[in-house]
Amino acid sequence: MASPATTRPVRPLDGLRLEASGQPGPGAGLVAEHLRLLGAQADGHGGAEMSIGGAESGFVTARTAWSERAEELCDEATVQAATGIMAVHGRRDGSPRGLGVDYAATATAVLTVQAMLAGLIARARGGGVTRVSTYADRAGLLAVSQYLAAAGAEEGEAAEVAPGGPPFTAADGTVFELETLDPSAWAAFWRVLDAPEQAIRAGWRPFQFRYATACAPFPASLHTTARASTWERIRYAAETSGAEVCPLHPLAGRAMDDAPPWSLRPHDASYTRRPAPAQGPLAGMTVLEAGRRIQAPLAAHLLSLLGADVVRIEPPGGDPLRGMPPACSGVSARWLALNRGKRAVEIDIKSPADRRRLVAMAAEADVFLHNWAPGKATQLRLDHEHLAAANPALVYAYTSGWADRLPCAPMGTDFMVQARTGVGEAVRPVDEPPAPSLMTLLDVLGGLLGAEAVLAGLLLRERTGSGVRVDSSLLGAADILTATARRRAAAGLDPRRPAGFRRPLPTADGWAVPADGHASPAAAHDLSALPTGAALARLRDHGVTATAVTTDLSDLHHDPRFAGSISRDAHGAPAVPDPWSFV
Repeated sequence: MASPATTRPVRPLDGLRLEASGQPGPGAGLVAEHLRLLGAQADGHGGAEMSIGGAESGFVTARTAWSERAEELCDEATVQAATGIMAVHGRRDGSPRGLGVDYAATATAVLTVQAMLAGLIARARGGGVTRVSTYADRAGLLAVSQYLAAAGAEEGEAAEVAPGGPPFTAADGTVFELETLDPSAWAAFWRVLDAPEQAIRAGWRPFQFRYATACAPFPASLHTTARASTWERIRYAAETSGAEVCPLHPLAGRAMDDAPPWSLRPHDASYTRRPAPAQGPLAGMTVLEAGRRIQAPLAAHLLSLLGADVVRIEPPGGDPLRGMPPACSGVSARWLALNRGKRAVEIDIKSPADRRRLVAMAAEADVFLHNWAPGKATQLRLDHEHLAAANPALVYAYTSGWADRLPCAPMGTDFMVQARTGVGEAVRPVDEPPAPSLMTLLDVLGGLLGAEAVLAGLLLRERTGSGVRVDSSLLGAADILTATARRRAAAGLDPRRPAGFRRPLPTADGWAVPADGHASPAAAHDLSALPTGAALARLRDHGVTATAVTTDLSDLHHDPRFAGSISRDAHGAPAVPDPWSFV
């Protein structure tokens, strides 16, 4: 048997130790959990400072905090309020709403694990990273970055931003999500249910762009049509039209499912380590990204921020989303939020010659990342086994909807995964009907998990010389987001938050939100006649910590809570700060 000193790691953190100190920072428990899943030896549940490493690698210390500079941003509620998360989540309802889950803290935790893995990669390559800092308010800005970019663009949104949207309710009370990317399927579905033709036509555009606007103000007659139809008829309409429907599932159905949010499968390779230049932990590494929408492009964006050279694989004529309104200097502001700084190469993956070209590019790359539909990579002979044959040291990353973990799962898009996994129940307190958020919660968190998985694969490769296949999913994102609620359900408790949880208090000219621990004393004050500044002063005079709710994301540029942190890129589009700082 090999001695411990020569045992080859099978997980990226095998043989390394996690040490924690101080009171827990945002998401500290999840940080410790992920590091343990990746192989670290850990005691306790994390703290404000956590160090990972060993005698051979040295240690990387991570510090987490709610805010870089604003003392009033001290917990989940105040960070959601200030960064615009409440505003975006509340668009469907017409006023700001707090998420019943700890979204900012969860994102902070995943970003912290990313930073620690990146620091260890840098040290393995001869770099000098010893400390990283991650802030929850920066994580919140990253989560709304595409909405912020659109708010600061030169023109209006592609569709109206106004209250309204799914889910729908059938005649028997079944609440369901509808999904299709095809306008003809949308029309065929509603025609089976005898919806008015004018409503069908008017409803498609807001439905199509709900990913971008976080709302869908389509005609009320579509809701009326759904309520007049039995669930059996609705299912028949979906089957015959090519659309998909999914009833909202309760959290209790997933209470005991605790599979890891990603998987890593190493294979034999001969990898020659390259020294790290000074520009970032991943400097000198090449990432090929064949991504669409949000999940994979965001994962690659984070790898780019860490110094990797990211090359987007786009179809002939370029990514059509470059032209998606609103634009900055002729380029989609939302596209820039996820793809600025990347290079692009046009490849027709339907062409055998272009596929051979892509394989040749992968032979020289460090990472190949995609979120194609299930089975597409195998069909094109661009799956892990095919690209690993050309480059055994490749980290092949697939960010999917379901990771093949749920049989008979619907289409793996953000809102369908929210519906199927109970997220629609977790994000709403008990006095609001369950409904998935129209903010792309899982696409963003899934992108963060995708980057975390790639970094874990790269570190494993540095330590073993093995190429790795890594898989992450929106399902994994849903599971870590609802973990606390699912534990409550497993214990026989109500998994949802109490009535009024994280609900902003109206002021004369806006909204104020108290810290979670100060919600009860804050509710005793009627602030409706006071300007927001005066309302916050009154709360402070009574010992209540609170902050103003950002309702117009374009105001974040001048918000003193984020002074100097939001910039503009070369196209004039708003750009949020990097979520971590390295020393």
